[in-house]
Amino acid sequence: MKRIVLSRADKPITGEIDNLASDKSISHRAAMFALLASGRSVVRNFLYAEDTLCSLSIAEQLGLQVERAGDTLLLTPPAKISEPSRVLDCGNAGTAMRLYAGLLAAQDGFFVLSGDRYLNARPMRRVIAPLRSIGAHIDGQKEGAYAPFAVRGSVLKPFDFHSQISSAQVKSALLLAGLFAQGDSSFSEPELSRDHTERMLAAMGAEITAAAAEGGGFVALKPLTRPLEPLNITINADPSSGFFFAVAAAIVRGSDILLKNTSLNPTRIEAYRVLAAMGAQIEFLERENVYEPVGDIRIRHGELRAVAVSERISWLIDELPALAVAFSFADGTSVVSGAQELRVKESDRIKSVVSNLKLCGVQANELPDGFEITGQREISGAVIDSFGDHRIAMSFCIAALGATGEMVVNDTACIQTSFPNFTAILCLLGVNTR
Repeated sequence: MKRIVLSRADKPITGEIDNLASDKSISHRAAMFALLASGRSVVRNFLYAEDTLCSLSIAEQLGLQVERAGDTLLLTPPAKISEPSRVLDCGNAGTAMRLYAGLLAAQDGFFVLSGDRYLNARPMRRVIAPLRSIGAHIDGQKEGAYAPFAVRGSVLKPFDFHSQISSAQVKSALLLAGLFAQGDSSFSEPELSRDHTERMLAAMGAEITAAAAEGGGFVALKPLTRPLEPLNITINADPSSGFFFAVAAAIVRGSDILLKNTSLNPTRIEAYRVLAAMGAQIEFLERENVYEPVGDIRIRHGELRAVAVSERISWLIDELPALAVAFSFADGTSVVSGAQELRVKESDRIKSVVSNLKLCGVQANELPDGFEITGQREISGAVIDSFGDHRIAMSFCIAALGATGEMVVNDTACIQTSFPNFTAILCLLGVNTR
């Protein structure tokens, strides 16, 4: 079991960060969508982390030819997706498991998807049930509630599906299945979730239209009549990874950092907007807009105040553990509600956040769908359990920067799933780690 020991920051966190982890969501999709292209895709700056390498390995087992040239991947699709001879290992990657379930549901063949002990304990019925409703043949543990599960490709019906939850993974799985359905399909959700799938498929030539309205998100999709256009993409830095350092700048007096070449997709920067509402000084500097709006984000320290967060939760669900750290240094009591999705992530993140903050002397309480945290400007060092969850591990590494006494974060090997150079960046910023 790996661990990281950190000390309080003894000077401001300053400088440019131009080596953030590449965007995990887009890297997953690039590997998968290249399977559906008419020719070789060119993907630069792919994230070489455990989760995304699982997606790439699975694509190879399905017939994708992968050539590596420096930081560029050349991805040549097969004439037809191949039936693999072994189990498709998703590791800890829920995105891989759920999206491949949708993609493979209409392919000719038999496919078994499994993961590590953490992933195989995460709920899959939210994806499996709607796929079954349109004709997918999928079976798994406890009637498909958990992996491993087997997919037998079948003919799929078109659908007009209204999801009861806002989830980019559920949406993406259904849209990938809908590309091969026997007619036009649509998907709606209570609140627009992150929209990388729609943006990328549209840029590749899919007949897909998406809209966000006060009533939620809506996507209309026509089945493929020809392969998609190949990707030619440079994957931007991941704003979710950058957010850990945004919180660091917000809580350490005098800090001023610039996150370079990150996504400015509105569905990915909501946590930064919450941090700005708390008092941090934040600027968004757009540079380009092809597959995604991309640019720089500048974050400067500000005196933080409490906020209530209950809207656009699906836009900041991954950043809520780090945001909870910011709440711990704010004046007043912050409340998050409507975030029951946190219960079914890599860990029960509501319980993980609250139990660890209490160890640090912070007044924190669980709610059924969130938490309430009373800030106190300084927190105590403690021995933290990551629960095998990369975002919990990294969030409490950041909390250490404002703590009195050492912070010991246990079980940090999970950080490799999404952000392999996280600790290296901490060291470059002058953070004391061992």
